[in-house]
Amino acid sequence: MTDLWQHAPERTGPAAELRPVPATVLIGNPRRGSRTLTVARHLADALRTGLAGHDVHLGDPHLVDLAELGPDLPARLIAGTAAHAPLERVLARVRGPGLLVVVSPTFKGSYTGLLKLFLDMLPREGLAPGTVAVPVMTAGWAQHRFVSDARLRPLLVELGAVVPVRGLAVLEEEFGDLDTAVAGWTTAALPVLAAVLRSYQTPSVGPPRPAESVPVHQPAPLR
Repeated sequence: MTDLWQHAPERTGPAAELRPVPATVLIGNPRRGSRTLTVARHLADALRTGLAGHDVHLGDPHLVDLAELGPDLPARLIAGTAAHAPLERVLARVRGPGLLVVVSPTFKGSYTGLLKLFLDMLPREGLAPGTVAVPVMTAGWAQHRFVSDARLRPLLVELGAVVPVRGLAVLEEEFGDLDTAVAGWTTAALPVLAAVLRSYQTPSVGPPRPAESVPVHQPAPLR
């Protein structure tokens, strides 16, 4: 079976259908029903629509809301992988290749501790080859406009993701008009994201291979 994220070989026959790109949206707000979740959903829709205009088709975005998993995270660190099979499936999903959008509110000038706790469960360079990540943060003050690039981007790069575009910051004052808040960023980001994602795609020759769950017994510290 051809690996979904190997570079496509040259083809001389008729054009083959490309598989939809897997898409995962990871939300690091500890509060359920947060405005960060609303921003994440809006951006996922905008990316799916915008990339389709560049001939890159995303699969249905899979939302991982850490507010729903929060109580399980410390127990997973203590008990190890065997006792938390559902959480292992979530980790496997996040680790899989494709488009990974990571969204966090700004706490103390950085991403949340909940997001850090979750990502600490991955080994260093724990994201699969072919993971294209987009760092996104919500913030209350204009001074935090660049916190996604200053804080979240290095974390994703250390985990092994390709981060080809600048991060997106959405300020609280912009929550009422997310179309406008996102539009300027997508205009610049979509052509770049589309080109990078196309470079990883191969034609569909069978059902997609699911991401493998690799046991992580000792969380690697992130620097």
